Amino acid sequence: MTDMILLIFLMALVTFIPRVLPILLLSRRNMPATVTVWLSYVPVAVLAALLAPALFAPNGTVNLAFDTNPAFWVAIPVFVVAHFTRNLFATVLYGMVQIALVRIFLS
Repeated sequence: MTDMILLIFLMALVTFIPRVLPILLLSRRNMPATVTVWLSYVPVAVLAALLAPALFAPNGTVNLAFDTNPAFWVAIPVFVVAHFTRNLFATVLYGMVQIALVRIFLS
């Protein structure tokens, strides 16, 4: 039991430190404009890194067939909606409706 508590505490510490240290060390400093611009691309890059494998290769191999990988084809109009509306709620709602309709009609 104490091993489990220690493990949970250490995992929390390992998760907490990399998030808090940059805030503590950099919050009072002015960052150069180039660094700020570079950091603005990090969320987009992380999102792309998370989405690309799920969209292009959901089972570990590249699959762009509509009947076995409808998420890839639904993602295209969802990205268009996201680009034009810039509204997270509308984008998520549109994507959910589209994937539900595709799954209903494919089954």
